Formats: sequence, C-alpha cells, structure tokens
Amino acid sequence: MENKFKFYNTLTRNVDTVIPHEDGKIAMYTCGPTVYHYAHIGNLRSYIMEDVLEKALRYVGYDVKRVMNITDVGHLSSDADTGEDKMLKGAKREHKTVMEIAKFYTDAFFEDCRKLNIKRPDVVEPATNCIPEFIHMIEVLLEKGFAYVAGGNVYFDTSKLDDYYVFSSQSEKELLVGVRDDVEEDVNKRNKNDFVLWFTKSKFEDQALKWESPWGVGYPGWHIECSCISMKHLGEYMDIHCGGVDNIFPHHTNEIAQSESYTGHKWCPYWFHVNHLNDKSGKMSKSKGDFLTVSLLQEKGYDPIVYRMFCLQSHYRKPLEFSYEVLDNMSAAYNKLVKKIAELKSEGSVDEARVAAYRERFSEALSNDLNTSMAITIVYDLLKDDMNDATKLALIQDFDTVLSLNLATARAAGKEEKKEVDAGLEAYVLAKIEERKEAKKAKDFAKADAIRDELAAKGIVLKDTREGVVWSMQ
Repeated sequence: MENKFKFYNTLTRNVDTVIPHEDGKIAMYTCGPTVYHYAHIGNLRSYIMEDVLEKALRYVGYDVKRVMNITDVGHLSSDADTGEDKMLKGAKREHKTVMEIAKFYTDAFFEDCRKLNIKRPDVVEPATNCIPEFIHMIEVLLEKGFAYVAGGNVYFDTSKLDDYYVFSSQSEKELLVGVRDDVEEDVNKRNKNDFVLWFTKSKFEDQALKWESPWGVGYPGWHIECSCISMKHLGEYMDIHCGGVDNIFPHHTNEIAQSESYTGHKWCPYWFHVNHLNDKSGKMSKSKGDFLTVSLLQEKGYDPIVYRMFCLQSHYRKPLEFSYEVLDNMSAAYNKLVKKIAELKSEGSVDEARVAAYRERFSEALSNDLNTSMAITIVYDLLKDDMNDATKLALIQDFDTVLSLNLATARAAGKEEKKEVDAGLEAYVLAKIEERKEAKKAKDFAKADAIRDELAAKGIVLKDTREGVVWSMQ
C-alpha cells in the first residue's frame, strides 16, 4: 500500500511518514492509566487523540493492533522511583484492598472511555498479570550487564548506554527537572538517572502486592511493565508508541533504554505525544485536589461528546486551555451542527464521485499530522455543498468512524420532547428537587443522593446544569 500517513515523531523531532515494519500492519502501544483514582479530563485528552490516531490509521487502510497496559502496581508517586505507591495510596484513602481499588477504577476508566466514544484497545493487560515476564526481562538485563543489584533492589545502569537521552539534545542537568525528585535521594543508585527494575522487601514494608523473585520478595518498578506488555502482545518490533508529553522523560526514555538493551536492536521508530490540558492556573493534575472528571462535566449539564469535539478542534501537539466559557461555546456549536445534520433527508442516490473526492480530502487532513480541526472543517464544508442529502449523510457516517462525535445519531439538546406528565407528578418532582437542594445546602449529601435515587426508581432523571436542575422521564 502507498504510505502517506505522517505525524510529528518525538524521537526524530520531525514530521515523519509512517513506514511499518510489516507492510500494511501497525503495531501500536499506548500507556494506560494508573487505576488508583478517576481519570481527569486532562488524562482523557491523550486517550481521545490516541483513539483518533488509531481510527485514522484504520481509515486510510492500515491493519492496526493496539495494546494498552493497566498500571495496577508499581507506579510510585515520584518518577524518581521514590514516594508512596499510588495504588497503595488509593487503597488507604478508601479503606479498600489494592485489587478492589484497581477493579473499581479500571471499570470507571472504561466507562469514561465509553462516554467519550474511545474504542477499547485490542489488548488490555494489567501489570499484575505479567510478573513472570518482568522477572525474565530483568534477568536478561542483569546477564547482559545493563543492570545491577544494590540495597536489595535491581537498577538499570544508564551509564552503559551511548545515548540515554534519546528524546532530547538537552544536557543531563536540564533534563533532571523532569524527574521531580523533591524527596530524599536513593543512595543505592550508581548514577542519578538509574531507575528501579525490581523493588524487594527492603523498601516499603507495607507494600500490599509482592511476589517471589530471584532477588527476594518484592514488586516491579513502573517502567518495566510497558516494555514487557508490549513485547508480549506485539513482539520485539513495534511501530508506534503513544502517551502524554509528561511520559517522555523519564518513562518513555527508560522504556527505550531497557527494551533496546534487552533485544539488542532498535525497538520503536515512531513516538506520538499529546500535549497538556491546562486551566488558567496551569496543567491539570490529580495532585491539585479537586479535578475535573467526565462525570462532573455531566453533572454540570455537558454532553461528554462536546468535550471530545473540544479536543478535536485543537491540534494534539498544542497545549489546550480549558474553561467553562469555551465549553459552553463548543456545546452551542455542536448542538447547531447535529441539528443541521438531523434535518437532512435520506433522499436521492449517493454520488460516488463526490464521496470519493471528499474522502480524499478527509484522508489528507488526517494523514497530515492528524489535523482533526481540518477534518471537522471538511464536515462543515460538505454541509454547505450543493450535493444531495443522501450523499451528505453517507459522508458524515463515513467520517464519523474516525471523529466519533455521534454526528449521524445525535440530536440538538432539548430536541427530544418530554413525556407528558400530569400536574400532580410535576408538583411532586419539583418538591423533591427543592428538598434535595436544601439537603445539599445543609451538606447532607447522603439525603440528596437518596432523593435522586428515589426519583430514579420512578424513572425520573435529574441533571444538574449551570442554570439549575433539569428533569426528564426515562
């Protein structure tokens, strides 16, 4: 097949045409969530854009196999291999076991993905499934002289590499700020940027998940899991590796170091990174305390698909600033768009020549560094075109296999008419809404939730919007 698809490759710092190692097939890996809390919408921007990348590659004709890990052990609160395990932190916070936390937040993550029309990867593998693979890779790295044991832990020796800083021409001193090592230094390390492959019982005695290993009872470091899980399902050669820009150093740098030292050859030629979502105070993160989730957007009256469109209207390599004002404008634009599409009639025969011409334009936009904003502009262009409605609908359905904005099925907000209700029922619901409002004022959230549940049991759904509570019958 003709190779035309290109995007910015963080490894080469160029916009490169993708040439897969196996003709027509793409082996793709995306770093998955650490399932100790809900995903915030900043995390989900990366997953939305990775989803579009996968669907765009399929659209232009590639056979894609996409693998994603679930980090349910081993990711410490500092990228410098220090601090508390995030999973243990979540378990303590909610008085649950680590595996209960992992199950709950894995399910929550995929529910958010469903709401945002993010396709589930072909393979999803929790880190805890792959302990034998981690141990094997570490054994090989030790045998080859790329790792050492110190203080009971196994470390990767970055001094053995000719070029550790593969993603940047920056100096070692400049890159160290990315490690966020504002806690005590690990004195076991021979070099500051060496990283842990395996922790033993000598560290974090309260660690909940531990396994037998040649180095003692312990658990894996964070970076080892992505290398092993990708190789388990994609083999020793990968095509595209994805993640957020905050993964570049040290996580992805360390993945390349250990993977290429293990295999003895180049591992992954194309690296796709999505920039941060910011608010006026800077990058969104869980560490700030309150953070925006998909559920919170819904409670405020926003369709999650509006957030997806908000992300697609910006280029994935640019920082994106979130505000409710911008989301309000996007919501209005989205509702206007789907209303216009809803007015189209399935009349006439599809003009295949016009479809082919528009498909070519759409493919070119996607293939040109994933220009999703241009792809959406093409949707607006076809709606203004003089072709018949049947052709327009065929194109919209085709394009939405990539955009996934529910363009052919959604309706403008409020288009669905409420079921007729008698005056008595309406008075009852309004009284319950007022009672719930007073409960929330008094911070009696248990009562407020009970009222919502009582109404839900009767088929009455409440939606909290910025203008107040709206209710409807299921």
